[in-house]
Amino acid sequence: MCGQGAPPSPSTRYLFVDVLRGTAIMMMFAYHFTFDLRYYGVISADFNNDPFWLGFRAIIVSLFLGLVGVSLLLATARGVNPRAFGRRLLQVAGCAGLVSAGSYAMFPNSMIFFGILHFIAVASVLGLLFRRLFWLNLVAGGGLIAAGLQFQHPWFDLPAWQWLGLMTHKPVTEDYVPLLPWFGVVLIGMFLGKLIYQRENVPAFARWAGRHPVARLLAFGGRHSLPIYMMHQPVFLGVLYLFFGK
Repeated sequence: MCGQGAPPSPSTRYLFVDVLRGTAIMMMFAYHFTFDLRYYGVISADFNNDPFWLGFRAIIVSLFLGLVGVSLLLATARGVNPRAFGRRLLQVAGCAGLVSAGSYAMFPNSMIFFGILHFIAVASVLGLLFRRLFWLNLVAGGGLIAAGLQFQHPWFDLPAWQWLGLMTHKPVTEDYVPLLPWFGVVLIGMFLGKLIYQRENVPAFARWAGRHPVARLLAFGGRHSLPIYMMHQPVFLGVLYLFFGK
């Protein structure tokens, strides 16, 4: 799980946003490290059915993807820079491809075909269509979340359409972040970004610039979320293999 679309330019970078993203990364570390402990048989945990783990994952993904919307709004506030946006999009899409390849090597029967990075790549492009909207993003976001949670149809069970969501069952995959309902979270993030940051007086909490070492560490993680996402699981799995591998 990760959450960063096209990054805001230095002039529109806010420590508060980076710290929130860094916090989501720490939560992701806890989730994935526990998942890896189960993979090696050290603990038993049901990530597919236990309400705690399902809820914990939903909170992490919601925070990441809400911040994708905020960051996309900040990054395009003065217009879209095609070169910078395209470069970042290629980075995310390339990493998504590596995740699919790596997951196929480890879990050939449940590879990741549309996980969080695949979603972010698609959502970043679709989000450009909504960047000038305001209240409509809140309404549309809520509507997409409701539709994604309530509507299901067997037609969407076909492999070609599983990335959209609306399936009657969860596909067999290690990470699944379909367009619905999650694009609704991105739209709400874009609404919040405009509500908080595109105003004459940005609220004090959103301009917060704490210098505490923990805040600076979280902000560092938030600014480098993509490489951290790509590296953390190989590191976790490698370290645990030294202790528990067969």
